[in-house]
Amino acid sequence: MRAVIATAAGGPEVLQYTDVPDPVPGPDEVLVRVAAAGVNFIDTYRRAGVYPVPFPHGVGSEGAGEVVAVGADVATLAVGDRVAWESGGPSYAELVTVRESRALLVPEGVDDRTAAALPLQGLTAHYLVTSSFALGPGHDVLLHAAAGGVGLLLTQLAAARGGRVIATVGSPEKEQLARRAGAAEVVRYRELTDLTAELPALVRDLTGGRGVHVVYDGVGRDTFDASLASLRRRGTLVLFGASSGPVPPVDPQRLNGAGSVYLTRPTLGHFVADREELTWRAGELFDAVTAGALDVRVGATYPLADAAEAHRALESRATTGKVLLIP
Repeated sequence: MRAVIATAAGGPEVLQYTDVPDPVPGPDEVLVRVAAAGVNFIDTYRRAGVYPVPFPHGVGSEGAGEVVAVGADVATLAVGDRVAWESGGPSYAELVTVRESRALLVPEGVDDRTAAALPLQGLTAHYLVTSSFALGPGHDVLLHAAAGGVGLLLTQLAAARGGRVIATVGSPEKEQLARRAGAAEVVRYRELTDLTAELPALVRDLTGGRGVHVVYDGVGRDTFDASLASLRRRGTLVLFGASSGPVPPVDPQRLNGAGSVYLTRPTLGHFVADREELTWRAGELFDAVTAGALDVRVGATYPLADAAEAHRALESRATTGKVLLIP
């Protein structure tokens, strides 16, 4: 089969589209013909060596497709089933193995590209609004990169739960996407000369001087100080990504000075660690899609052979919504 391999730690140029042996499913795995693979920031972190992985490295962990073979111990899936996954084998490929316990049966009415776009970013958005901070009516929310893959889903879920979303975006086009997703207020950060000083002032103007109950920050280094300064007393900063780079070490005394605020750095794996929690979150997301209550925007698709271009687009923040690779 054809697949994308990162030959060494580095930039997008290390991604090689090549022939590799077909994977063979283990007893508790299914073999899936990939219809679409999701492109995520974590893929770029692993490719770049920010998250240590062995090289050569088979890239990607998310996608959707059709089961073409099942392992001897698989009991709930059959050949021909359509499944999606957020933690399968290397997914920038024509074929992938997925453990039965991580495979999500795709319901009727959800197409393959939507199914591939939803698991990792959708599950992330779900745990952020339900578990990292239990968002509800009356909560003021600051949400960075609101027109990105997680951002658009998170904005919709936050608004649906009664949150008032103050979104940050980088362009007029992205502002329109954020507003359509449910953002009540939008700040174009590129129009600010000093993000760290100006954004908290704007946020406080929009919240009667109090600040927000929660900040969802997947950007990291560039926004962290502004995020912390935008919180109200005993607010929560949920730092769930680092698209601009990792945040330097933080003195815990800063949390005191900011108003006895909370700082958490969650990761998806801890919120879908068992099958029951995984299927609960995925079930709510698929139900919302089939009911027309959640729009999954696929912003760009690339042929599998052009994975390097997809990484360049994602890392330059040129994309909106989800980026997919099509074998």
